[in-house]
Amino acid sequence: MAFSFKPMYKIDLTGRRVLLTGGSRGIGRAIALVLAQAGAQVALHYQHHHAAAQQTAEAMQAAGGPAPSLLPADLADPQAATDLFGRAVAALGNVDTLINNAGVAISSPLAQPQPDWLANWQTTQAVNLQAVALLCRQAVRHWLATGQGGRIVNLSSRAAFRGDTADYLAYAASKGGLVALTRSLARAYGQQQIKAFNVAPGFVATDMAQAFFDQYGEETARREIALPQLTQPADIAPTVLLLASGLADHATGCTIDLNAASYVH
Repeated sequence: MAFSFKPMYKIDLTGRRVLLTGGSRGIGRAIALVLAQAGAQVALHYQHHHAAAQQTAEAMQAAGGPAPSLLPADLADPQAATDLFGRAVAALGNVDTLINNAGVAISSPLAQPQPDWLANWQTTQAVNLQAVALLCRQAVRHWLATGQGGRIVNLSSRAAFRGDTADYLAYAASKGGLVALTRSLARAYGQQQIKAFNVAPGFVATDMAQAFFDQYGEETARREIALPQLTQPADIAPTVLLLASGLADHATGCTIDLNAASYVH
């Protein structure tokens, strides 16, 4: 068989419609900007930070992308999570790519009173795992009904594989469940042209990580990584863009580690 070489192309997502959760700040904002630069039409979810979402929308347009649709929702509410996908379809006309980036990390020492510890556990699972499952369910049902196929990119964590501190048991458990969910979707629906991927960051210099830095010190994170600088949101976004593009579809089901070699599974 003759070998044929296809040159790599600049990623162009013109005409693609993407639902991105947690898009107002941090990793989500970085992903939103690369999606805009690639020409994608984006439904940008956020929860509380409307002003930050507006600023991200303006930055996306300044980067040459179409104006995004801003969709507020509290993903701890299962009905709101369920409805979000349909709202994105209504706003964009269709959704062919789902990027689940939204998440919470709540410090919950075992010494907390059980009602408080359990409430934090339930909130973490609701946002980090249950909402993702509900959105994936809606996406898969939509794509099966339309026959179009689609792509899911879930933001997990190195904590899914190496665990986390005792104060973040719920976070690690939720991210471990997310890995299993993604692999299961990839295996179950590949024949229907539905692909699913995990991206597993380690410490990333975001507002969410700041609570950990405040508790344990930023040097704790720096000592664990192999590179001289902490990972930035912009270091995560290009990999998400690649997986969303269709250029890496045969990696469906995979997890890509982006943690500066602090843990490689």
